[in-house]
Amino acid sequence: MAEETIFSKIIRKEIPANIVYQDEFVTAFRDIAPQAKTHILIIPNHIIPTVNDVTEQDERILGRLFTTAAKLAQEEGIAEDGYRLIINCNKHGGQEVFHLHMHLLGGEPLGKMLAK
Repeated sequence: MAEETIFSKIIRKEIPANIVYQDEFVTAFRDIAPQAKTHILIIPNHIIPTVNDVTEQDERILGRLFTTAAKLAQEEGIAEDGYRLIINCNKHGGQEVFHLHMHLLGGEPLGKMLAK
C-alpha cells in the first residue's frame, strides 16, 4: 500500500479543504495557494504516487479526472475561454505531494507553458 498523504486526509475529510466535487473515484478541491483565479486540484481517491505508478486498472479513474476537469471548468465559467490541466511527475516535474493530482487552472490568460 502507498504511503499516506495529506490528500488522503482531505478525501476522508479529516482535515479541512474547500471540496468542490467528490464521488467514488475522485475528489476535487480548491488549492490553498492558487496560481490562477481558478486553481482546483483533482485527485484519485486511492493513492497513486506518481504517473509512473499508473496501471491499466487505473484507466477508469484517470478518465474520471478528465471528465471531472471538464465539468468543473464549465461550472467555474472558464471552459469557453480556456484552461490548463497540469500533472507533475517526480522532482524534476515539480511534484510536491506524492499522490497523483491534476491542477485545473484558468480564469485569466496563463501565458506560455514554460518560462525559460
